[in-house]
Amino acid sequence: MAEDSLEPMTFVERFAAELVEAGMQRMAARVFAALLASDTGVLSAAELSERLQASPAAVSGAVRYLAQVGMLTREREPGSRRERYRVHSDQWYETFTRRDQVLARWEGTLRSGIDALGPDTPAGRRLAETAAFFDFLQDELVDMMARWRERKSELREQGVL
Repeated sequence: MAEDSLEPMTFVERFAAELVEAGMQRMAARVFAALLASDTGVLSAAELSERLQASPAAVSGAVRYLAQVGMLTREREPGSRRERYRVHSDQWYETFTRRDQVLARWEGTLRSGIDALGPDTPAGRRLAETAAFFDFLQDELVDMMARWRERKSELREQGVL
Protein backbone atom coordinates (compact mmCIF):
# COMPACT_ATOMS: atom_id res chain seq x y z
CA MET A 1 0.00 0.00 0.00
CA ALA A 2 1.37 3.42 -0.93
CA GLU A 3 2.34 5.71 1.91
CA ASP A 4 -0.41 8.21 1.02
CA SER A 5 -3.10 5.48 0.77
CA LEU A 6 -5.52 5.28 3.65
CA GLU A 7 -7.94 2.70 4.91
CA PRO A 8 -11.51 4.01 4.58
CA MET A 9 -12.04 4.74 8.28
CA THR A 10 -8.58 6.24 8.60
CA PHE A 11 -9.53 8.59 5.78
CA VAL A 12 -12.85 9.40 7.48
CA GLU A 13 -11.13 10.30 10.74
CA ARG A 14 -8.37 12.27 9.01
CA PHE A 15 -10.79 14.27 6.86
CA ALA A 16 -13.06 14.82 9.87
CA ALA A 17 -10.06 16.19 11.78
CA GLU A 18 -9.43 18.64 8.92
CA LEU A 19 -13.06 19.76 9.03
CA VAL A 20 -12.85 20.20 12.82
CA GLU A 21 -9.69 22.26 12.38
CA ALA A 22 -11.70 24.47 9.99
CA GLY A 23 -14.40 24.98 12.65
CA MET A 24 -16.95 22.20 12.18
CA GLN A 25 -18.32 20.32 15.19
CA ARG A 26 -16.44 17.04 15.73
CA MET A 27 -19.30 14.55 15.40
CA ALA A 28 -20.82 16.47 12.48
CA ALA A 29 -17.44 16.30 10.75
CA ARG A 30 -17.21 12.55 11.34
CA VAL A 31 -20.75 11.94 10.05
CA PHE A 32 -20.17 14.09 6.98
CA ALA A 33 -16.85 12.38 6.20
CA ALA A 34 -18.42 8.92 6.64
CA LEU A 35 -21.24 9.79 4.25
CA LEU A 36 -18.83 11.29 1.75
CA ALA A 37 -16.67 8.15 1.87
CA SER A 38 -19.56 5.70 1.49
CA ASP A 39 -20.11 4.21 -1.97
CA THR A 40 -23.70 5.41 -2.20
CA GLY A 41 -23.38 8.64 -0.21
CA VAL A 42 -26.37 7.38 1.79
CA LEU A 43 -26.38 5.82 5.27
CA SER A 44 -28.93 5.30 8.03
CA ALA A 45 -28.41 6.49 11.59
CA ALA A 46 -27.74 2.89 12.66
CA GLU A 47 -25.12 2.45 9.94
CA LEU A 48 -23.46 5.73 10.92
CA SER A 49 -23.45 4.75 14.60
CA GLU A 50 -21.87 1.41 13.75
CA ARG A 51 -19.24 2.79 11.36
CA LEU A 52 -18.25 5.60 13.68
CA GLN A 53 -18.63 3.64 16.92
CA ALA A 54 -20.77 6.50 18.18
CA SER A 55 -24.02 6.68 20.13
CA PRO A 56 -27.29 7.17 18.27
CA ALA A 57 -27.80 10.43 20.18
CA ALA A 58 -24.45 11.78 18.99
CA VAL A 59 -25.25 10.83 15.40
CA SER A 60 -28.72 12.37 15.70
CA GLY A 61 -27.31 15.70 16.90
CA ALA A 62 -24.71 15.72 14.13
CA VAL A 63 -27.31 14.92 11.46
CA ARG A 64 -29.58 17.68 12.76
CA TYR A 65 -26.74 20.20 12.49
CA LEU A 66 -25.66 19.02 9.01
CA ALA A 67 -29.24 19.18 7.73
CA GLN A 68 -29.65 22.71 9.13
CA VAL A 69 -26.56 23.95 7.32
CA GLY A 70 -27.53 22.11 4.12
CA MET A 71 -24.65 19.65 4.04
CA LEU A 72 -26.90 16.59 3.89
CA THR A 73 -30.47 15.75 3.12
CA ARG A 74 -32.84 13.40 4.91
CA GLU A 75 -34.95 10.87 3.06
CA ARG A 76 -37.22 8.03 4.08
CA GLU A 77 -36.36 4.45 3.21
CA PRO A 78 -39.06 3.17 0.85
CA GLY A 79 -41.78 1.38 2.86
CA SER A 80 -40.20 2.32 6.17
CA ARG A 81 -40.29 5.07 8.76
CA ARG A 82 -36.50 4.91 8.98
CA GLU A 83 -34.57 7.89 7.68
CA ARG A 84 -31.45 7.80 5.57
CA TYR A 85 -29.01 10.64 5.20
CA ARG A 86 -27.47 11.63 1.88
CA VAL A 87 -24.61 13.76 0.62
CA HIS A 88 -24.76 14.60 -3.03
CA SER A 89 -21.89 14.37 -5.50
CA ASP A 90 -22.14 18.11 -6.08
CA GLN A 91 -22.23 18.82 -2.34
CA TRP A 92 -19.38 21.34 -2.32
CA TYR A 93 -20.81 23.24 -5.28
CA GLU A 94 -24.17 23.52 -3.50
CA THR A 95 -22.51 24.52 -0.24
CA PHE A 96 -20.53 27.32 -1.87
CA THR A 97 -23.57 28.47 -3.84
CA ARG A 98 -25.47 28.84 -0.56
CA ARG A 99 -22.46 30.64 0.90
CA ASP A 100 -22.95 33.27 -1.80
CA GLN A 101 -26.46 33.88 -0.48
CA VAL A 102 -25.11 34.22 3.06
CA LEU A 103 -22.49 36.71 1.89
CA ALA A 104 -25.19 38.78 0.21
CA ARG A 105 -27.24 38.89 3.42
CA TRP A 106 -24.16 39.80 5.48
CA GLU A 107 -23.24 42.53 3.03
CA GLY A 108 -26.74 44.02 3.28
CA THR A 109 -26.58 44.00 7.06
CA LEU A 110 -23.13 45.58 6.99
CA ARG A 111 -24.39 48.35 4.71
CA SER A 112 -27.17 49.04 7.26
CA GLY A 113 -24.48 49.19 9.93
CA ILE A 114 -22.51 51.71 7.90
CA ASP A 115 -25.60 53.92 7.74
CA ALA A 116 -26.23 53.50 11.47
CA LEU A 117 -22.64 54.17 12.54
CA GLY A 118 -21.80 56.76 9.92
CA PRO A 119 -19.58 56.17 6.89
CA ASP A 120 -16.90 58.56 8.19
CA THR A 121 -16.44 56.88 11.59
CA PRO A 122 -13.68 54.33 12.17
CA ALA A 123 -16.34 51.63 12.70
CA GLY A 124 -18.23 52.72 9.57
CA ARG A 125 -15.05 52.55 7.49
CA ARG A 126 -14.25 49.10 8.92
CA LEU A 127 -17.75 47.89 8.03
CA ALA A 128 -17.44 49.45 4.55
CA GLU A 129 -14.22 47.55 3.93
CA THR A 130 -15.82 44.31 5.12
CA ALA A 131 -18.88 44.91 2.91
CA ALA A 132 -16.63 45.66 -0.07
CA PHE A 133 -14.72 42.44 0.60
CA PHE A 134 -17.94 40.41 0.71
CA ASP A 135 -19.07 42.08 -2.53
CA PHE A 136 -15.72 41.09 -4.09
CA LEU A 137 -16.08 37.51 -2.81
CA GLN A 138 -19.57 37.25 -4.32
CA ASP A 139 -18.33 38.40 -7.72
CA GLU A 140 -15.41 36.00 -7.60
CA LEU A 141 -17.59 33.14 -6.39
CA VAL A 142 -20.01 33.54 -9.31
CA ASP A 143 -17.13 33.51 -11.80
CA MET A 144 -15.41 30.64 -10.02
CA MET A 145 -18.57 28.51 -10.05
CA ALA A 146 -18.99 29.11 -13.78
CA ARG A 147 -15.39 28.00 -14.34
CA TRP A 148 -16.04 24.92 -12.19
CA ARG A 149 -19.08 23.94 -14.29
CA GLU A 150 -16.89 24.16 -17.41
CA ARG A 151 -14.09 22.16 -15.78
CA LYS A 152 -16.51 19.53 -14.52
CA SER A 153 -17.90 19.12 -18.03
CA GLU A 154 -14.37 18.71 -19.42
CA LEU A 155 -13.50 16.14 -16.74
CA ARG A 156 -16.63 14.16 -17.53
CA GLU A 157 -15.75 14.19 -21.24
CA GLN A 158 -12.29 12.87 -20.32
CA GLY A 159 -13.84 10.13 -18.20
CA VAL A 160 -12.22 11.42 -15.01
CA LEU A 161 -15.61 11.98 -13.32
